[in-house]
Amino acid sequence: MSVLPDPAGDTVSIAIRIGRARPTLTRSHQQMADYVLAHPLQAATMPIDELAAAVGVSIATANRFARAVGLDGYPMLRAELVKGFEAMLAPIEKMRIKLEEPATIRDVFAAALEESQRNIAATREALDPAACEAAVQAIVGARRIYLAGFGASGWLAGLLQRGLDAHCDNVHLLAGVAGASYGGRLLSRMGPDDLLIAITYPRYVTDTIVLAQGAFERGVRVLALTDSKQSPLVPFAHGCLFAQTENQYAANSESSALAMIEALSSAVAHQSQESVKTAARMTETVLPWLYEGSRSRLVAPAEPAPSTASKGSSSR
Repeated sequence: MSVLPDPAGDTVSIAIRIGRARPTLTRSHQQMADYVLAHPLQAATMPIDELAAAVGVSIATANRFARAVGLDGYPMLRAELVKGFEAMLAPIEKMRIKLEEPATIRDVFAAALEESQRNIAATREALDPAACEAAVQAIVGARRIYLAGFGASGWLAGLLQRGLDAHCDNVHLLAGVAGASYGGRLLSRMGPDDLLIAITYPRYVTDTIVLAQGAFERGVRVLALTDSKQSPLVPFAHGCLFAQTENQYAANSESSALAMIEALSSAVAHQSQESVKTAARMTETVLPWLYEGSRSRLVAPAEPAPSTASKGSSSR
């Protein structure tokens, strides 16, 4: 028995549809329902034959299941499953399309590099002078700087720490062995003289947004490094620097985000009064670890070997 379509169907989730229809579902349809509820993201990306095989039913049964929950067929079921996952599924769909196109390895290299160039060019063209100035002044004027970035953005946060560390005395990386909870513990120490730099790009990491919101609500200055004004970080940031991060094979292109981080670090160095002295001191400190082929290692002269008495000579 099929369920009558809901007049407000566009607002009814698959979970609600299945819940309403479950008393009338056959055993095979209940197996389909259990799989879809347990693996909604996987089900949304599977063709009908793969989903049927995963559940252990026929393709016809998969189609009948869609009708049993009030939909016109499997394509509509899949479309409903995708709702809410659009941002997460977009990289998968882009990758699927690119992989279907014939290309050599060299073509892929060239396309990836060209895409990075386009991203960086678009990021440069969209620079807001006032936002850049405000970001640098916030960093230079902060008592302490906290960097929040997790997942791939954790690596970016580490590179930003490296860039700022030479010019700022208190730079703290919140991505560590303790995870995001470490940042949560430090929220109580942060004040209006501190700065939290939150870094996240699609697909956005919830931990970063939660920390940014917590800092913002406590009166801590927040600078967001993200992709656009639609980013969930924007409502909790006093300032934003945007980088275009389009990528055909992944969720993001980190190259443009890293370029923005390097640009920000360069601007802070330019603004700092002690940049040259700091760079000279740091170079002197790390000199023993820097390779220079023409530089001979300083080695103490070897002591002369003790002389040996000639045969037959006697001591006096």
